[in-house]
Amino acid sequence: MAAALASQVLAYTPDVAKATASLYVKVAKIIPEIEWPVFAPLIVEINRLKKERDAVILAHNYQTPEIFHCVADFVGDSLQLAREAAKVDAKIIVQAGVHFMAETSKILSPDKIVLIPDLRAGCSLASSITGADVRLLKEKYPNLPVVTYVNTSADVKAESDVCCTSSNAVAVVESIAAERGVDTVIFIPDTFLAKNVAKQTKIKIIAWHGKCEVHERFSVDEVRRFRADHPGAIVLAHPECPPEVVAECDFAGSTSAMIDYVAKKRPPRVVMLTECSMNDNVAAEYPDVEFLRPCNLCPHMKRITLQGILRSLQTMQYEVKVEPSIAMRARAAVERMLQVGKPTPAVR
Repeated sequence: MAAALASQVLAYTPDVAKATASLYVKVAKIIPEIEWPVFAPLIVEINRLKKERDAVILAHNYQTPEIFHCVADFVGDSLQLAREAAKVDAKIIVQAGVHFMAETSKILSPDKIVLIPDLRAGCSLASSITGADVRLLKEKYPNLPVVTYVNTSADVKAESDVCCTSSNAVAVVESIAAERGVDTVIFIPDTFLAKNVAKQTKIKIIAWHGKCEVHERFSVDEVRRFRADHPGAIVLAHPECPPEVVAECDFAGSTSAMIDYVAKKRPPRVVMLTECSMNDNVAAEYPDVEFLRPCNLCPHMKRITLQGILRSLQTMQYEVKVEPSIAMRARAAVERMLQVGKPTPAVR
């Protein structure tokens, strides 16, 4: 049955074209017209099934435009999606993102069914550290709080004192240090984020060696080439980039912070050093801004497709579960993070 549903061909009819016309207007400069007849029937069927199943789709900023703009109910960075997962009313959450995000949704909404369209959607940061590694760190550095980036598995979160995202990492580090009366924290697993945070606080940071396979590839030479080829372009960097790259840029911040920068400043030309699809998603929102696209793709995010989302809603696969004792401990770390600043998620 699942195979039959997965191979089902949906037709691009006049009714489908009419139902999706307003959606295509928004993404017309991003998605070629020739591709729309493939996407549109899937979009109509997904949006129909969401209502039938009482489901919502949470989509990360790195999802492709046909997902981000056409089927997502809530979009944002990891912190925004975590906040939404904690309060969503629907029975089913479909996570258009990677596995640790789906785990976080399940941790925060244990009574909901959480689905991920592809079990292979992982994360280089999440795979760089285990709960056992964290326990060894705590043995080596007793009495120091552990701040854990949300790009980690549930068992790592369960060994942590508090989680953070790139948008609130500095605030979380300073908050937990003040609470514990210490001047040093353990920060895992992203070594570049740890170094970039350390430059913004007096708190000493003991870092792990994990790296994001998207952001670690950006270089100072690449930034300088963009500036030489496009004089006046504003360069924005994600703090998972190497510190020397961040230092070369005009602004560094989380995906949401970069979007806010574009929204408020409206620079004529922008380079965003982050996952490739985010440029497309922001360009659709701000057509007056020219986006110069360095294209580092996240292979894990790209495993999430419209076809996979539809199959997930049709067959209720793949459900993400977290062992209750791990979930309880991980939830405490995530909930502590949620108390540090409360930005509002973007609603579709």
